Amino acid sequence: MPSSQPTAPVLTGGSAPLDEQAFGAAFNMAIVHETVRAEQAARRQGTHSTKTRGQVSGGGKKPWKQKGSGRARVGSSRNPLWTGGGTAFGPQPRHYTFKVNRKARRVALRSALSEHAQRGTIAVFDAGSFAAPSTKQAKQLLAGWGAEVPTLVLLHESEANAGLSFRNLERVLVLPVQDAGVANIIGAARLLVSQAAMPALTARANGTSSEGGEN
Repeated sequence: MPSSQPTAPVLTGGSAPLDEQAFGAAFNMAIVHETVRAEQAARRQGTHSTKTRGQVSGGGKKPWKQKGSGRARVGSSRNPLWTGGGTAFGPQPRHYTFKVNRKARRVALRSALSEHAQRGTIAVFDAGSFAAPSTKQAKQLLAGWGAEVPTLVLLHESEANAGLSFRNLERVLVLPVQDAGVANIIGAARLLVSQAAMPALTARANGTSSEGGEN
């Protein structure tokens, strides 16, 4: 029998249908894991740096003669064994990014969204109801839903008042819908999406987005 169309509650009342392709996919653990690794690796700055023995200052003269002193032979004070010497095999600046194919990223995004739909941990709300920034209103909205933390709120770029309202709540992450990664979505206990942001989120998952930052 065909599966029923997934739906999400609307916090002001009723329910909203969800795109079956984007929110009704099977969970692909391997691709989700690979995509999350890639996103987390891309966040690493890779600016760590240590000096090798060829980069530290000093050490041009042999500290003492080779024989007769009774001490171990040594050729330079830049030796890694010495205090102030170079570092052997220390970290150097590098990048950690690796490529995940665009189709694989879409599969991972659909898997993450579908997991929320299956668990009933996704909801839709009208961000236009925030006429002005109001943390109290945002807190009441989440409390009425019974949202668990951490909660991810996805908004359209034009919904600044709602963003300012949610951003001060503890363990609530607010992101523009185009900036949300698979790691953000799969790592959230609850997913709250504005009505204006839902079409863009669905388009990203289905690969129909025309934006340059399409996942």
